[in-house]
Parts: sequence; C-alpha cells; structure tokens
Amino acid sequence: MTTLTNKDIEIAMRAADQFQKMFYATYDSSGRIEELPKLYRPNSSLSWNGKPYQGVEGVRNLLTKMPASKHEVQSYDCHPIPGGQPPSLLIVVSGTVVHGKNTQANSSAPPSKVIDDQPRVFSQTFMLVPDPDATKTAAGEVAKYYITADTYRFVG
Repeated sequence: MTTLTNKDIEIAMRAADQFQKMFYATYDSSGRIEELPKLYRPNSSLSWNGKPYQGVEGVRNLLTKMPASKHEVQSYDCHPIPGGQPPSLLIVVSGTVVHGKNTQANSSAPPSKVIDDQPRVFSQTFMLVPDPDATKTAAGEVAKYYITADTYRFVG
C-alpha cells in the first residue's frame, strides 16, 4: 500500500479545487450537454437523487432533461485514496443550486419538477481516478482525472 505524503495531499487539494471550479462552470454553461459528459467514461456511474445513470450516454440523457442551472459551491473537501500514483480522489462538494429560467445557462430544456428560481441545498460526491490515456504530468503537477462515480443529492 502506498503511503500518502503531505505533497500528495497538497496536489490532491489543488486538483479538487480546479476540478470543482471547472465542473460547475461547465454544468451551468449552455454547452453542458456536449462538454460535461467528456468528464465521464462508459463505465462511470451517476446517481442523481437516487436515480441511476450509466456512462457518458446516461449523463447526457440526464442533462437533456434538466432545466438551466446555477450552482454556488459553499465548501468542498478532498480525500486522496492511497494505492496509486497519482492517487484516486474522493471529493465531497456542498452548496446551493437554482434551476429555472432566471439562470445564466440555456433554458431550452423541458421543465422539471424542481421549483423554478428557488435555491436548493445540494451535496455531491465524486470519485475521480487518474486517466490512463492522459499525458503524464511532471512531479508536483495536477494529474488528469475522470469521474468514475458521482452521487448528487438535494439536502433540503
């Protein structure tokens, strides 16, 4: 088993910071249906409020049903998982999200059962694993990851 060093934890936290900023900016953009699925692989799993979706196509199918959104991340935490170099990452994010026509994203999606324009608290947990197809990074650099598991849940 690989022991994590302080440097591993520092790199993991930088990766988590970059990931969560990029993920929610993409999720809230008008191009999300094309761009967000690129972060997943065919074997990735997503659970959205208890409903399972599988792989890139499952993510794309969910996004096409969702109204426009605006996420505000209030906190996140990252736990590097020992066993590989770079380590896999468990990232837990919490914040608020608004769905509906008054967001900045494309609102052409069909309406959902979520009350439009009302902020809701969410919690999202990601398991990121190093992308074996990505170019190797130099020591101290943030690795390229993809989402292997994703669980999204409204809290309130």
